[in-house]
Amino acid sequence: MIIMKEGNKRIPKWSRRVFVVAGGTTAYRKWFPEYKIEELAMLAFRQMLENNDLKMDPLEVKGLINFCVYGEFADHFQDQLLCESKVHDYLGLDPLYNIGVKTGGATGGSTVLAAASAVASGYADVVLALGWERMDEVDTRTGNMYISTAACKDFETRLGRIYSSYYAPMAKKFMDAYNLSEETRAKVAVKNHLYACSSPYAQQPGKYTVKEVLDSRMSAWPLRFLECCAMSTGAASMLLCDEKTAYKLTDNPCEVFIAGGSHTLRVADRRPQEIPLLPHETKDMYKDLMKPGFRYPGFESFLASRMAAWFAYRMAGITNPLEELDLVELHDAFTISDIQTYGDIGLRPYGQEPDYIESGDAYYINPNTNKPGKCPANLSGGLIGTMHAVGATGIFQGIECMWQLQGKYDKFHGDPKIWKQWGKEKPKDWQSLQIPQKKKMQAAWVSHAGVGSHVTLGVMKKAW
Repeated sequence: MIIMKEGNKRIPKWSRRVFVVAGGTTAYRKWFPEYKIEELAMLAFRQMLENNDLKMDPLEVKGLINFCVYGEFADHFQDQLLCESKVHDYLGLDPLYNIGVKTGGATGGSTVLAAASAVASGYADVVLALGWERMDEVDTRTGNMYISTAACKDFETRLGRIYSSYYAPMAKKFMDAYNLSEETRAKVAVKNHLYACSSPYAQQPGKYTVKEVLDSRMSAWPLRFLECCAMSTGAASMLLCDEKTAYKLTDNPCEVFIAGGSHTLRVADRRPQEIPLLPHETKDMYKDLMKPGFRYPGFESFLASRMAAWFAYRMAGITNPLEELDLVELHDAFTISDIQTYGDIGLRPYGQEPDYIESGDAYYINPNTNKPGKCPANLSGGLIGTMHAVGATGIFQGIECMWQLQGKYDKFHGDPKIWKQWGKEKPKDWQSLQIPQKKKMQAAWVSHAGVGSHVTLGVMKKAW
Protein backbone atom coordinates (compact mmCIF):
# COMPACT_ATOMS: atom_id res chain seq x y z
CA MET A 1 0.00 0.00 0.00
CA ILE A 2 1.24 3.49 -0.86
CA ILE A 3 1.54 5.74 2.20
CA MET A 4 2.44 9.36 1.48
CA LYS A 5 4.25 11.29 4.18
CA GLU A 6 4.15 15.02 4.79
CA GLY A 7 7.18 15.80 2.65
CA ASN A 8 5.64 13.91 -0.26
CA LYS A 9 2.54 16.08 0.01
CA ARG A 10 4.27 19.46 -0.06
CA ILE A 11 2.32 21.87 -2.29
CA PRO A 12 4.51 23.32 -5.09
CA LYS A 13 5.02 27.08 -4.91
CA TRP A 14 6.21 29.41 -7.63
CA SER A 15 8.94 31.85 -6.57
CA ARG A 16 7.55 34.21 -9.26
CA ARG A 17 4.20 34.41 -10.96
CA VAL A 18 4.10 32.70 -14.37
CA PHE A 19 2.07 33.86 -17.37
CA VAL A 20 1.14 32.55 -20.80
CA VAL A 21 0.89 35.29 -23.41
CA ALA A 22 0.70 33.61 -26.83
CA GLY A 23 0.19 30.31 -28.61
CA GLY A 24 0.32 28.84 -32.06
CA THR A 25 -0.59 25.55 -33.71
CA THR A 26 -0.61 23.79 -37.02
CA ALA A 27 -3.50 21.79 -38.31
CA TYR A 28 -3.31 18.07 -37.53
CA ARG A 29 -3.40 15.29 -40.08
CA LYS A 30 -2.61 11.64 -40.47
CA TRP A 31 -0.06 12.61 -43.15
CA PHE A 32 1.86 15.84 -43.71
CA PRO A 33 4.18 14.93 -46.61
CA GLU A 34 4.59 18.53 -47.74
CA TYR A 35 6.34 19.67 -44.55
CA LYS A 36 9.35 18.50 -42.59
CA ILE A 37 8.87 18.48 -38.83
CA GLU A 38 11.02 21.58 -38.33
CA GLU A 39 8.83 23.37 -40.88
CA LEU A 40 5.69 22.41 -38.98
CA ALA A 41 7.33 23.67 -35.79
CA MET A 42 8.12 26.95 -37.55
CA LEU A 43 4.50 27.35 -38.66
CA ALA A 44 3.28 26.99 -35.06
CA PHE A 45 6.07 29.29 -33.84
CA ARG A 46 5.17 31.97 -36.37
CA GLN A 47 1.46 31.90 -35.55
CA MET A 48 2.43 32.34 -31.90
CA LEU A 49 4.64 35.37 -32.63
CA GLU A 50 2.60 37.01 -35.40
CA ASN A 51 -1.09 36.47 -34.66
CA ASN A 52 -1.62 36.85 -30.91
CA ASP A 53 -1.93 40.65 -30.80
CA LEU A 54 1.39 41.05 -29.00
CA LYS A 55 2.54 44.62 -28.47
CA MET A 56 6.01 44.05 -29.87
CA ASP A 57 7.32 43.09 -33.30
CA PRO A 58 7.73 39.29 -33.76
CA LEU A 59 11.50 39.57 -34.07
CA GLU A 60 11.64 41.66 -30.89
CA VAL A 61 9.58 39.03 -29.06
CA LYS A 62 11.86 36.30 -30.37
CA GLY A 63 14.77 38.35 -29.02
CA LEU A 64 13.33 38.08 -25.49
CA ILE A 65 13.42 34.26 -25.38
CA ASN A 66 16.17 32.92 -23.14
CA PHE A 67 15.32 29.23 -22.67
CA CYS A 68 13.49 26.60 -24.73
CA VAL A 69 11.74 23.36 -23.78
CA TYR A 70 10.75 20.93 -26.54
CA GLY A 71 8.42 17.96 -26.36
CA GLU A 72 8.44 14.88 -28.56
CA PHE A 73 7.13 11.46 -27.53
CA ALA A 74 8.95 9.09 -29.87
CA ASP A 75 12.20 9.63 -31.75
CA HIS A 76 11.78 6.38 -33.64
CA PHE A 77 8.71 7.57 -35.56
CA GLN A 78 11.01 9.70 -37.68
CA ASP A 79 14.27 7.87 -37.05
CA GLN A 80 15.91 11.00 -35.64
CA LEU A 81 17.43 11.24 -32.19
CA LEU A 82 17.78 14.68 -30.61
CA CYS A 83 15.22 16.19 -32.96
CA GLU A 84 14.92 19.15 -30.60
CA SER A 85 18.35 20.27 -31.77
CA LYS A 86 17.22 20.32 -35.40
CA VAL A 87 14.06 22.27 -34.54
CA HIS A 88 15.93 24.72 -32.30
CA ASP A 89 18.44 25.45 -35.06
CA TYR A 90 15.68 25.85 -37.68
CA LEU A 91 13.84 28.36 -35.48
CA GLY A 92 17.01 30.43 -35.30
CA LEU A 93 17.38 30.11 -31.54
CA ASP A 94 20.96 28.84 -31.30
CA PRO A 95 23.00 29.26 -29.10
CA LEU A 96 20.31 29.47 -26.39
CA TYR A 97 20.10 26.34 -24.27
CA ASN A 98 17.25 23.88 -24.82
CA ILE A 99 16.09 20.62 -23.31
CA GLY A 100 13.88 17.83 -24.62
CA VAL A 101 11.04 16.29 -22.61
CA LYS A 102 9.55 12.80 -23.01
CA THR A 103 6.81 11.54 -20.69
CA GLY A 104 4.62 9.55 -23.08
CA GLY A 105 1.22 11.04 -23.80
CA ALA A 106 1.83 13.69 -21.13
CA THR A 107 4.88 15.03 -22.98
CA GLY A 108 3.12 18.28 -23.95
CA GLY A 109 1.94 18.99 -20.42
CA SER A 110 5.33 18.09 -18.97
CA THR A 111 6.93 20.48 -21.48
CA VAL A 112 4.75 23.31 -20.17
CA LEU A 113 5.55 22.29 -16.58
CA ALA A 114 9.29 22.45 -17.28
CA ALA A 115 8.96 25.80 -19.06
CA ALA A 116 6.81 27.28 -16.28
CA SER A 117 9.27 26.05 -13.65
CA ALA A 118 12.11 27.84 -15.44
CA VAL A 119 10.18 31.12 -15.28
CA ALA A 120 9.02 30.56 -11.70
CA SER A 121 12.53 29.84 -10.49
CA GLY A 122 14.07 32.87 -12.15
CA TYR A 123 16.24 30.78 -14.47
CA ALA A 124 14.55 32.51 -17.42
CA ASP A 125 12.15 35.39 -18.00
CA VAL A 126 10.74 34.21 -21.35
CA VAL A 127 10.53 30.54 -22.27
CA LEU A 128 9.36 28.81 -25.44
CA ALA A 129 7.44 25.55 -24.92
CA LEU A 130 7.05 23.79 -28.27
CA GLY A 131 6.02 20.22 -29.02
CA TRP A 132 5.39 18.04 -32.05
CA GLU A 133 4.92 14.52 -33.29
CA ARG A 134 5.69 13.02 -36.67
CA MET A 135 3.58 9.86 -36.87
CA ASP A 136 3.31 9.61 -40.64
CA GLU A 137 6.67 8.10 -41.61
CA VAL A 138 5.60 4.59 -40.63
CA ASP A 139 2.50 2.57 -41.48
CA THR A 140 -0.40 2.51 -39.02
CA ARG A 141 0.33 -1.01 -37.74
CA THR A 142 3.97 -0.14 -37.00
CA GLY A 143 2.91 3.13 -35.39
CA ASN A 144 0.48 1.35 -33.11
CA MET A 145 3.24 -1.07 -32.13
CA TYR A 146 5.56 1.84 -31.28
CA ILE A 147 2.89 3.52 -29.17
CA SER A 148 2.02 0.25 -27.42
CA THR A 149 5.54 0.06 -25.99
CA ALA A 150 4.63 2.98 -23.70
CA ALA A 151 3.34 0.32 -21.32
CA CYS A 152 5.13 -2.35 -19.33
CA LYS A 153 6.42 -4.89 -21.85
CA ASP A 154 6.33 -7.61 -19.18
CA PHE A 155 2.64 -7.09 -18.48
CA GLU A 156 0.39 -4.80 -20.55
CA THR A 157 2.17 -5.10 -23.91
CA ARG A 158 1.25 -8.79 -23.97
CA LEU A 159 -2.42 -7.84 -24.10
CA GLY A 160 -1.93 -6.73 -27.70
CA ARG A 161 0.20 -4.21 -29.50
CA ILE A 162 -2.48 -1.56 -29.73
CA TYR A 163 -3.35 0.93 -27.01
CA SER A 164 -7.09 0.45 -27.10
CA SER A 165 -6.50 -3.08 -25.79
CA TYR A 166 -5.07 -1.56 -22.60
CA TYR A 167 -8.09 0.66 -22.06
CA ALA A 168 -10.70 -1.94 -23.04
CA PRO A 169 -10.53 -3.83 -19.70
CA MET A 170 -10.70 -0.49 -17.87
CA ALA A 171 -13.87 0.31 -19.80
CA LYS A 172 -15.40 -3.05 -18.90
CA LYS A 173 -14.48 -2.74 -15.23
CA PHE A 174 -15.83 0.83 -15.08
CA MET A 175 -19.09 -0.23 -16.75
CA ASP A 176 -19.60 -2.95 -14.15
CA ALA A 177 -18.52 -0.88 -11.14
CA TYR A 178 -20.27 2.43 -11.83
CA ASN A 179 -23.18 1.61 -14.10
CA LEU A 180 -21.64 3.25 -17.14
CA SER A 181 -23.68 2.60 -20.28
CA GLU A 182 -22.26 2.30 -23.76
CA GLU A 183 -24.61 5.11 -24.77
CA THR A 184 -22.93 7.51 -22.32
CA ARG A 185 -19.53 6.66 -23.72
CA ALA A 186 -20.87 7.19 -27.23
CA LYS A 187 -22.20 10.62 -26.24
CA VAL A 188 -18.64 11.69 -25.40
CA ALA A 189 -17.54 10.70 -28.90
CA VAL A 190 -20.52 12.44 -30.53
CA LYS A 191 -19.81 15.66 -28.60
CA ASN A 192 -16.09 15.82 -29.29
CA HIS A 193 -16.29 14.93 -32.99
CA LEU A 194 -19.00 17.60 -33.33
CA TYR A 195 -16.96 20.34 -31.63
CA ALA A 196 -14.07 19.49 -33.95
CA CYS A 197 -16.30 20.59 -36.85
CA SER A 198 -15.71 24.19 -35.68
CA SER A 199 -11.92 23.86 -35.79
CA PRO A 200 -9.73 24.39 -38.86
CA TYR A 201 -7.04 22.33 -37.12
CA ALA A 202 -9.13 19.18 -36.66
CA GLN A 203 -8.20 15.78 -38.04
CA GLN A 204 -11.40 13.87 -37.23
CA PRO A 205 -14.43 16.22 -37.28
CA GLY A 206 -17.78 14.59 -37.79
CA LYS A 207 -21.48 14.82 -37.08
CA TYR A 208 -22.43 11.43 -35.71
CA THR A 209 -25.33 10.02 -33.77
CA VAL A 210 -25.01 7.76 -30.75
CA LYS A 211 -26.22 4.88 -32.91
CA GLU A 212 -23.57 5.56 -35.55
CA VAL A 213 -20.86 5.49 -32.90
CA LEU A 214 -22.13 2.24 -31.45
CA ASP A 215 -22.46 0.72 -34.92
CA SER A 216 -18.92 1.72 -35.93
CA ARG A 217 -16.09 -0.80 -36.22
CA MET A 218 -14.71 -2.30 -33.03
CA SER A 219 -11.13 -1.55 -32.04
CA ALA A 220 -10.91 -3.55 -28.81
CA TRP A 221 -14.20 -4.48 -27.19
CA PRO A 222 -16.00 -2.48 -25.95
CA LEU A 223 -14.20 0.49 -27.57
CA ARG A 224 -15.15 1.42 -31.14
CA PHE A 225 -12.91 3.29 -33.56
CA LEU A 226 -15.04 6.43 -33.21
CA GLU A 227 -14.29 6.34 -29.47
CA CYS A 228 -10.53 6.47 -30.06
CA CYS A 229 -8.12 9.25 -30.96
CA ALA A 230 -6.11 9.06 -34.15
CA MET A 231 -2.40 9.03 -34.90
CA SER A 232 -1.54 12.63 -35.77
CA THR A 233 1.21 14.81 -37.17
CA GLY A 234 1.56 18.47 -36.19
CA ALA A 235 3.08 21.00 -33.78
CA ALA A 236 2.04 23.50 -31.10
CA SER A 237 3.92 26.41 -29.53
CA MET A 238 3.37 28.40 -26.30
CA LEU A 239 5.18 31.45 -24.88
CA LEU A 240 5.54 31.73 -21.09
CA CYS A 241 7.03 34.64 -19.20
CA ASP A 242 7.33 36.52 -15.93
CA GLU A 243 4.92 39.24 -14.82
CA LYS A 244 7.04 42.20 -15.96
CA THR A 245 7.35 40.82 -19.48
CA ALA A 246 3.67 39.87 -19.60
CA TYR A 247 2.75 43.54 -19.11
CA LYS A 248 5.07 44.51 -21.96
CA LEU A 249 3.72 41.94 -24.40
CA THR A 250 -0.05 41.83 -24.03
CA ASP A 251 -3.14 43.38 -22.49
CA ASN A 252 -4.68 39.99 -21.69
CA PRO A 253 -2.18 37.46 -20.34
CA CYS A 254 -3.20 34.34 -18.46
CA GLU A 255 -1.59 33.26 -15.21
CA VAL A 256 -0.72 29.58 -15.11
CA PHE A 257 -0.23 26.94 -12.42
CA ILE A 258 0.67 23.37 -13.29
CA ALA A 259 1.57 20.20 -11.40
CA GLY A 260 1.92 16.50 -12.08
CA GLY A 261 1.52 13.02 -10.67
CA SER A 262 2.67 9.56 -11.65
CA HIS A 263 1.82 5.89 -11.21
CA THR A 264 3.15 2.53 -12.33
CA LEU A 265 2.92 1.31 -15.92
CA ARG A 266 1.59 -2.00 -14.60
CA VAL A 267 -2.18 -1.46 -14.48
CA ALA A 268 -2.82 -4.92 -13.06
CA ASP A 269 -0.28 -4.39 -10.30
CA ARG A 270 -1.24 -1.00 -8.91
CA ARG A 271 -0.65 -0.67 -5.20
CA PRO A 272 -3.72 0.71 -3.41
CA GLN A 273 -3.88 3.74 -1.14
CA GLU A 274 -6.43 5.97 0.54
CA ILE A 275 -8.21 8.36 -1.82
CA PRO A 276 -6.36 11.71 -1.74
CA LEU A 277 -9.18 14.18 -1.14
CA LEU A 278 -9.52 17.31 -3.26
CA PRO A 279 -10.29 20.60 -1.46
CA HIS A 280 -14.07 20.20 -1.77
CA GLU A 281 -14.21 16.50 -0.83
CA THR A 282 -14.75 14.72 2.49
CA LYS A 283 -14.34 11.09 3.53
CA ASP A 284 -18.10 10.84 3.98
CA MET A 285 -18.54 11.37 0.23
CA TYR A 286 -16.94 7.98 -0.36
CA LYS A 287 -18.25 5.89 2.52
CA ASP A 288 -20.54 3.97 0.15
CA LEU A 289 -17.56 2.98 -1.99
CA MET A 290 -15.61 1.55 0.93
CA LYS A 291 -17.03 -1.93 0.66
CA PRO A 292 -15.14 -5.21 1.07
CA GLY A 293 -12.87 -5.68 -1.92
CA PHE A 294 -12.76 -1.99 -2.88
CA ARG A 295 -9.26 -0.90 -3.87
CA TYR A 296 -8.30 2.60 -4.91
CA PRO A 297 -7.36 3.42 -7.66
CA GLY A 298 -8.04 -0.05 -9.05
CA PHE A 299 -8.89 -0.27 -12.74
CA GLU A 300 -11.43 2.54 -12.50
CA SER A 301 -9.30 5.57 -11.64
CA PHE A 302 -5.96 7.21 -12.37
CA LEU A 303 -3.97 8.03 -9.24
CA ALA A 304 -1.58 10.18 -11.30
CA SER A 305 -4.50 12.36 -12.44
CA ARG A 306 -5.80 12.69 -8.89
CA MET A 307 -2.37 13.72 -7.59
CA ALA A 308 -1.89 16.26 -10.42
CA ALA A 309 -5.25 17.79 -9.46
CA TRP A 310 -4.49 17.51 -5.73
CA PHE A 311 -1.35 19.63 -6.17
CA ALA A 312 -2.48 22.02 -8.92
CA TYR A 313 -5.79 23.04 -7.30
CA ARG A 314 -3.99 23.93 -4.10
CA MET A 315 -1.35 25.87 -6.02
CA ALA A 316 -4.03 27.84 -7.86
CA GLY A 317 -6.49 28.26 -4.98
CA ILE A 318 -9.23 26.17 -6.63
CA THR A 319 -11.63 24.94 -3.96
CA ASN A 320 -14.38 23.44 -6.13
CA PRO A 321 -13.47 22.78 -9.77
CA LEU A 322 -17.00 22.30 -11.13
CA GLU A 323 -18.11 25.61 -9.64
CA GLU A 324 -14.97 27.64 -10.36
CA LEU A 325 -13.74 26.44 -13.77
CA ASP A 326 -15.32 27.88 -16.90
CA LEU A 327 -14.09 25.08 -19.18
CA VAL A 328 -11.77 22.07 -19.24
CA GLU A 329 -9.69 20.35 -21.90
CA LEU A 330 -9.35 16.68 -20.99
CA HIS A 331 -7.19 13.89 -22.38
CA ASP A 332 -9.85 11.93 -24.26
CA ALA A 333 -7.52 9.49 -26.01
CA PHE A 334 -10.47 7.12 -25.53
CA THR A 335 -13.99 7.85 -24.34
CA ILE A 336 -13.33 5.80 -21.24
CA SER A 337 -10.17 7.71 -20.27
CA ASP A 338 -12.18 10.92 -20.60
CA ILE A 339 -14.90 9.59 -18.29
CA GLN A 340 -12.44 8.20 -15.76
CA THR A 341 -10.84 11.64 -15.50
CA TYR A 342 -14.12 13.31 -14.45
CA GLY A 343 -13.76 11.68 -11.03
CA ASP A 344 -10.00 12.05 -10.83
CA ILE A 345 -10.10 15.85 -11.15
CA GLY A 346 -13.27 16.36 -9.14
CA LEU A 347 -15.86 17.26 -11.77
CA ARG A 348 -17.90 14.52 -10.16
CA PRO A 349 -17.28 12.36 -7.09
CA TYR A 350 -15.82 8.96 -7.81
CA GLY A 351 -18.58 6.58 -8.83
CA GLN A 352 -20.74 9.36 -10.32
CA GLU A 353 -18.66 10.21 -13.39
CA PRO A 354 -21.34 9.37 -16.02
CA ASP A 355 -23.54 12.16 -14.64
CA TYR A 356 -21.13 14.82 -15.92
CA ILE A 357 -22.24 13.87 -19.43
CA GLU A 358 -25.84 12.89 -18.74
CA SER A 359 -26.56 16.09 -16.79
CA GLY A 360 -25.35 18.21 -19.72
CA ASP A 361 -22.72 20.02 -17.64
CA ALA A 362 -20.00 18.94 -20.09
CA TYR A 363 -21.60 20.57 -23.15
CA TYR A 364 -21.26 24.03 -24.66
CA ILE A 365 -25.06 24.10 -24.74
CA ASN A 366 -26.69 21.70 -22.30
CA PRO A 367 -28.90 19.41 -24.45
CA ASN A 368 -31.29 18.95 -21.54
CA THR A 369 -31.94 22.66 -20.88
CA ASN A 370 -30.73 24.50 -24.03
CA LYS A 371 -28.73 26.74 -21.69
CA PRO A 372 -24.92 26.98 -21.46
CA GLY A 373 -23.27 23.96 -19.91
CA LYS A 374 -21.88 24.45 -16.43
CA CYS A 375 -18.29 23.50 -17.30
CA PRO A 376 -17.91 22.56 -20.98
CA ALA A 377 -15.29 19.97 -21.87
CA ASN A 378 -13.08 19.70 -24.95
CA LEU A 379 -14.52 22.55 -26.99
CA SER A 380 -11.40 22.15 -29.13
CA GLY A 381 -12.69 18.76 -30.27
CA GLY A 382 -10.24 17.10 -27.94
CA LEU A 383 -8.04 14.21 -28.93
CA ILE A 384 -10.93 12.23 -30.39
CA GLY A 385 -12.06 15.01 -32.70
CA THR A 386 -8.98 17.12 -33.38
CA MET A 387 -5.59 15.62 -32.63
CA HIS A 388 -3.14 13.52 -30.69
CA ALA A 389 0.25 14.53 -32.07
CA VAL A 390 1.59 13.41 -28.74
CA GLY A 391 4.38 15.91 -28.03
CA ALA A 392 2.10 18.77 -29.05
CA THR A 393 -1.10 17.63 -27.35
CA GLY A 394 -0.69 19.07 -23.86
CA ILE A 395 0.56 22.34 -25.33
CA PHE A 396 -2.33 22.55 -27.83
CA GLN A 397 -4.83 21.99 -25.00
CA GLY A 398 -3.34 24.82 -22.97
CA ILE A 399 -3.41 27.13 -25.98
CA GLU A 400 -7.09 26.37 -26.55
CA CYS A 401 -7.78 27.30 -22.91
CA MET A 402 -5.82 30.54 -23.28
CA TRP A 403 -7.67 31.59 -26.45
CA GLN A 404 -11.00 30.92 -24.70
CA LEU A 405 -10.05 33.02 -21.67
CA GLN A 406 -8.82 35.82 -23.94
CA GLY A 407 -12.06 35.77 -25.94
CA LYS A 408 -10.20 34.80 -29.12
CA TYR A 409 -11.87 31.52 -30.05
CA ASP A 410 -13.49 33.08 -33.13
CA LYS A 411 -10.24 34.75 -34.20
CA PHE A 412 -8.38 31.46 -34.30
CA HIS A 413 -11.20 29.14 -35.38
CA GLY A 414 -13.59 31.27 -37.42
CA ASP A 415 -11.23 33.08 -39.78
CA PRO A 416 -11.72 31.69 -43.33
CA LYS A 417 -8.04 32.42 -44.06
CA ILE A 418 -6.94 29.90 -41.44
CA TRP A 419 -9.23 27.25 -42.91
CA LYS A 420 -7.85 28.00 -46.36
CA GLN A 421 -4.26 27.84 -45.09
CA TRP A 422 -4.83 24.20 -44.19
CA GLY A 423 -6.61 23.32 -47.44
CA LYS A 424 -10.13 23.50 -46.02
CA GLU A 425 -13.23 25.60 -46.51
CA LYS A 426 -14.94 27.08 -43.50
CA PRO A 427 -18.29 25.27 -43.10
CA LYS A 428 -21.38 27.32 -43.88
CA ASP A 429 -22.92 26.07 -40.64
CA TRP A 430 -19.79 26.89 -38.59
CA GLN A 431 -20.63 27.44 -34.92
CA SER A 432 -18.73 29.64 -32.50
CA LEU A 433 -17.87 27.82 -29.28
CA GLN A 434 -16.56 30.91 -27.49
CA ILE A 435 -17.26 30.87 -23.76
CA PRO A 436 -18.99 34.08 -22.58
CA GLN A 437 -16.47 36.55 -21.19
CA LYS A 438 -16.45 37.46 -17.50
CA LYS A 439 -14.12 39.52 -15.36
CA LYS A 440 -12.79 36.40 -13.66
CA MET A 441 -12.34 33.26 -15.75
CA GLN A 442 -10.47 30.01 -15.14
CA ALA A 443 -9.79 26.89 -17.17
CA ALA A 444 -7.94 23.61 -16.66
CA TRP A 445 -6.34 21.07 -18.94
CA VAL A 446 -5.10 17.52 -18.41
CA SER A 447 -2.17 15.91 -20.21
CA HIS A 448 -2.09 12.15 -19.66
CA ALA A 449 0.41 9.41 -20.50
CA GLY A 450 0.23 5.70 -21.08
CA VAL A 451 -2.14 3.86 -18.81
CA GLY A 452 -1.90 6.67 -16.28
CA SER A 453 1.86 6.66 -15.72
CA HIS A 454 2.36 10.45 -15.97
CA VAL A 455 -0.28 13.18 -15.78
CA THR A 456 -0.13 16.96 -15.53
CA LEU A 457 -3.01 19.28 -14.71
CA GLY A 458 -2.69 22.95 -15.58
CA VAL A 459 -4.91 25.74 -14.27
CA MET A 460 -5.06 28.95 -16.26
CA LYS A 461 -6.57 32.20 -14.98
CA LYS A 462 -7.52 35.35 -16.85
CA ALA A 463 -4.94 37.64 -15.26
CA TRP A 464 -6.41 41.15 -15.71
